[in-house]
Amino acid sequence: MNSAKKLGKILGVEDAMLRKIDEHMSGVFGIKGVLEMVSEKNEKRIASVLHKINSGKQEVSHVRSALRSTILSHEKQFLALLEKFPGDDEFERASHLVVNIASAGKGFFLKKKKAEEILKKCPPKALLSFLEYENIDELLKNEEIDEVLSALRFTESRKWMHETFDAAYSDLTPKDFEERNIELRVLGPKWMDIGKKFAEKKHHNVSHLKEFGIIFLNPIKMDVPGKFMRDFALLLHYFHEIEFYSKLFKKYTKEKNFAERLKSLLRGDILEAKNLNEGEWLIIQRYLWKDNPKDQRLFIPRINPESIYWARGERDFARFALEYDDFDAELWHDLDWVGNFFKREKQGGEELVSFDLEDNVMSFVSFMEGKEEFFTYHQREAMWTKIFSEYIGGEGEMEKLILENFEKGKISF
Repeated sequence: MNSAKKLGKILGVEDAMLRKIDEHMSGVFGIKGVLEMVSEKNEKRIASVLHKINSGKQEVSHVRSALRSTILSHEKQFLALLEKFPGDDEFERASHLVVNIASAGKGFFLKKKKAEEILKKCPPKALLSFLEYENIDELLKNEEIDEVLSALRFTESRKWMHETFDAAYSDLTPKDFEERNIELRVLGPKWMDIGKKFAEKKHHNVSHLKEFGIIFLNPIKMDVPGKFMRDFALLLHYFHEIEFYSKLFKKYTKEKNFAERLKSLLRGDILEAKNLNEGEWLIIQRYLWKDNPKDQRLFIPRINPESIYWARGERDFARFALEYDDFDAELWHDLDWVGNFFKREKQGGEELVSFDLEDNVMSFVSFMEGKEEFFTYHQREAMWTKIFSEYIGGEGEMEKLILENFEKGKISF
C-alpha cells in the first residue's frame, strides 16, 4: 500500500485527494516526499512505542491493553512524584507544578475591572443566591473576581451567560485589555457541591476563560484511574490555547470592528464549507467530531489549532518527565499525530488505534468506567496538522499562517 493510501485510510479520505494535495503543495513549496516521510515516520514511531510498552502482539486488543497499562503505570508514577512538590493536596501540588512546566508566556486579556463593571450592570442572580449575598457590591467586596468569573460557568444558565456577555462584549475596545500572566485558580471549598455538578456534566475538573486568561480547577477528587492525568494534560493544553487566542486578541486591536471579531473568536465560528478549491485548507478551531462525526468538513483538508495546543502541552509533559528517572512519560512526546489500523483477533476486520496521549487517557477512563469507548479524534486532527506543517516549514510558520488567516477561516496557496 502506498503512502497516500495508508494515510488516507487513517484520515478517512480517498488517497486521490491526498495525491492531489501533495502535487499542489509540492509545487508551491518545492518539497517532495512529504506523504512518504509522514507515513514512514508514523510506522517507525508505532514500532518504537510497541517495543517500549512490551506489546509483543499486533492485534488491536493487545495493543489497546498495553496502552491502557502504560497510562495506568504513568499515572501512578506521576502521583508518586507529585508528593515531592509543595501543596496541601494533589490539586495544589498539581497547580504549582503546571504553572512551572507550561511553556506558555504572558497574554493580552480583558481587565478585571471591566469584568466588575459587567457584573454590576447584569448581576448574576443565581451566584448571589448561592453565596447568600444581597447585591453585587457585597459579592465583589468579599470574593475574588477570578473565582467569581470561574464560578459563573457552573452557577448561571447558558442563556444568562450568552445574553449577558454578548451584550457586554459588543462595546469592548482594545483599551479594555492589558498584558498579564495566565492565571490558574484552584477553587475553594465553598464551591465543592456545585462544582461536583459541573464535573459530572463536563466529565472533567478543569475549564478556562480565554478572554480573561484564567484557568480554573475544581478540587474534586474523581476516584477513577486516569482522570487525574487526563485533567493535568488538559491544564497544560489550556495554557497554550489561551496564549494562542491572546495573540489573536492583540492582532485584532489594530483592525476595525474589534468587538465583533472578539465575539466571533469566543463563539468558535468556523467557515461552512463542503468543498475547497485547490490549494485551500480549512482552519477548524473546534473538534467537530464531538458534535457530528459525519460533518462534511471532517473529510476535506484542514488545520486544527487545537492540535498545536495539545502538541505543546504534551511536549511540556514529556520534557518534565525527562527530568526524573522514575517517571517515563516522555514516551508520549511527538505521538499526538501517530496512529494506525490493527487487526481484530477474533471478529475480523480492523480498527484504528490512536497513540496520542489524550485519546489514550480518555479511552482508559472510559474503560475504567465500563463504557469502552475508543477515541481517535485528537490523532486524526493532529495528523492533518502534521502533514500541513511539513509542507510549509514547521510549527512556527504554521502558527504564523493560522494567525494571519484565522478570520478568513481558511489558508490558500
